[in-house]
Amino acid sequence: MNITVRPGDSLWYYSQLFRVPLQLIIDSNRDANSQVLSVGQRIRIPGYVAFEVQVAQGDSLWLIAQRRNVPLEAIFLVNPMLDPNRLRVGQTIRVPLRITWRLVNGKQTYSYETMVNDLRRLQSVYPFLLNTSIGNSVLGKSIPEIRIGTGTKRVHYNASFHANEWITTPVVMTFLNDYLLSVTNQTPIRGLDMFSLYRQSNLSIVPMVNPDGVTLVQQGPPAIEPWRTRVVQWNNGSTDFSGWKANIRGVDLNDQFPANWDLERARNPKRPGPRDYGGERPLSEPEAIAMADLTKERDFAWVLAFHTQGRVIYWGYQGLEPPYSRMMVNEFSRVSGYVPVQTLESYAGYKDWFIQDWRRPGFTVELGSGINPLPISQFDEIYEETLGIFLAGLYL
Repeated sequence: MNITVRPGDSLWYYSQLFRVPLQLIIDSNRDANSQVLSVGQRIRIPGYVAFEVQVAQGDSLWLIAQRRNVPLEAIFLVNPMLDPNRLRVGQTIRVPLRITWRLVNGKQTYSYETMVNDLRRLQSVYPFLLNTSIGNSVLGKSIPEIRIGTGTKRVHYNASFHANEWITTPVVMTFLNDYLLSVTNQTPIRGLDMFSLYRQSNLSIVPMVNPDGVTLVQQGPPAIEPWRTRVVQWNNGSTDFSGWKANIRGVDLNDQFPANWDLERARNPKRPGPRDYGGERPLSEPEAIAMADLTKERDFAWVLAFHTQGRVIYWGYQGLEPPYSRMMVNEFSRVSGYVPVQTLESYAGYKDWFIQDWRRPGFTVELGSGINPLPISQFDEIYEETLGIFLAGLYL
């Protein structure tokens, strides 16, 4: 929500008036000088939208403010030209509305387009959110990265490396929405003060690493050639892509990283297909390159990659993980009920590469149980199990 600066206003005053932490207002207006505001300047207030109401017979601004549970001054700030002594029946004025509900509906077939639209809405309401692109998929879809927090502890979460594990995207997006609601409205999640975590950590989220693959699983083969013919051929002639994990080129993105890639290739398929083909070389795919470049640039303290299924957490790689990884995974297990598994005879994964090259904690979290793609009916249960892991990833 935008408001107009008046003489004597300050960001601190807005923080008190709207009951929003000052830091969030500062972070929502990075292009403004927080110390010196100019009369007439537009300032963004996070956690609010302005909606229109019509003045009824007998209305006053004070009555409207009382009915809508907002300070009278807030109405003046979003209606800078409003004359309170000349209200007319039928006149339209804008009234601030505090957002206290989720904008993200994760309990649906959650498409790439739905995610992009939700991110746009979230950034509009919570402008302290940073939303940038880390690159493009094979078919040119932008791969967004979301950043939230001002702390020095850089943490990374990602989802939907594998196409038919797309339920991980709405799970992560729902946590992002709940985090934003909590820090803005100063309401705890499971007893935790989320604004303290906002100040301690800097959370990076890539909610859909593999947008082309997710779209293929959900909507079937693309209309454009040669991709339509290719993917059906690679899928053994079938147009049922529910077993498809790879990107649109038939490359498994979580077999793309230079962590004993050759060992993984030796035992896996040598041609494009629904799963396990690691490409002709490490980091051949634009989605994997984008993730590798992001990880090098951000210098994360630890990373969590969310997959399905099995209700387990893989946390080791070749004995290269640091000792405190064990403490972390035990806490993740405690809050979720998921089983820690240190090693798996697997290579070339994103968390493998991170542990190998940084010697820092990396985790692959396998959500839910069943056959991929997991049914959306499991969403609520999966989210409740995973919420503790999301939170622990920030407070550890």
